[in-house]
Amino acid sequence: MRYDFGSDNTAGMAPAAMQSLIEANDGFARAYGSDDVTARAADLIRRRLDADADIRFVFSGTAANAIALSMLAWPHEAVLAHHAAHVCTDETGAPGFFGSGVGLIGLPGFSGKIDPLALHAALDEPEVGHRQPPAALSLTQSTEYGTVYTEEELRHLIEPVKLKGFGVHMDGARLANAAAAGFDLTQIARLGVDVLVFGGAKAGANCAEDLTQIARLGVDVLVFGGAKAGANCAEAIVMFDKSLSRRIDNRLKQAGQTASKARFLSAPFLGLLETNAWEDGAAHANLMAQRLAAGVAARSPFTLAHPVEANAVFVRMPPAAHQRLNDMGWACYRFDDGSVRFVCSWATEEAAVDEVIEAISTL
Repeated sequence: MRYDFGSDNTAGMAPAAMQSLIEANDGFARAYGSDDVTARAADLIRRRLDADADIRFVFSGTAANAIALSMLAWPHEAVLAHHAAHVCTDETGAPGFFGSGVGLIGLPGFSGKIDPLALHAALDEPEVGHRQPPAALSLTQSTEYGTVYTEEELRHLIEPVKLKGFGVHMDGARLANAAAAGFDLTQIARLGVDVLVFGGAKAGANCAEDLTQIARLGVDVLVFGGAKAGANCAEAIVMFDKSLSRRIDNRLKQAGQTASKARFLSAPFLGLLETNAWEDGAAHANLMAQRLAAGVAARSPFTLAHPVEANAVFVRMPPAAHQRLNDMGWACYRFDDGSVRFVCSWATEEAAVDEVIEAISTL
């Protein structure tokens, strides 16, 4: 079985990530994240996001997402997310486990994007004592169906959530692919609404009006993807709202997510970001997905199920045809909506894309 298109997780580490890991292995370094490699990697993430934030590196995206959501909702509350989001379908209840009972409310929407009307309907639901009310929103960028939210689309989702006083989490497992597709990373912490706090005269005081403008509020906590971008099993939790980082090290230690030799989690990020391989690898993966989609559309009887905006291609393919493709050695998976998913990575080669197109054309 070939694994070219099974997932972007099936590819190895990118050369820049591997080289940085080898260099981090030389000599001695302080433990538990106090090392220079970890500090430099965190600074590079802050620069990419153009934001001051607290950053921690963890072993998996599932833990990163679940711990992040546990920061935003109490056990008796729930998180709103697309019903196909990874937190809803592929994390075995981890948000509820790490959040001591935090619930998930799945929302509809085409191609992995939450429908704003569905979000408003959920936010307008009356709160009753017999079910978990929403307290946060989880967004995925790029989405599980390979689409990329525009800044305007995100703003329409984040704004009503912020006006409710709720938190916002972003699962950025494939954030590099969204960035390569044109999404501006520097807007993540700024999307939402400008909140004004009024006091003084309108409050009945004798002094002049006191007007304080709080910075534009956007995503509170982001999972900055590493593994799918060419790192090893490493992700970064980025806390734009620094109040969320209170006792974060205790939380991570209890969850088994504190690495004694933390430099081996952060070093791959350092290599990817110092060389721009984080962006370049994602751009290559996106380009390979476009090549694959064009070939399927032109040379096969099958149709594309979703727009191809990042590194994933979804094809409407009968089970018998899918099985034949697997039997020919090509790994690809049937997804939640019944379509067959092909995922390209930094390591996907043009020759492999052309070969699988040829194989699909014979089905």
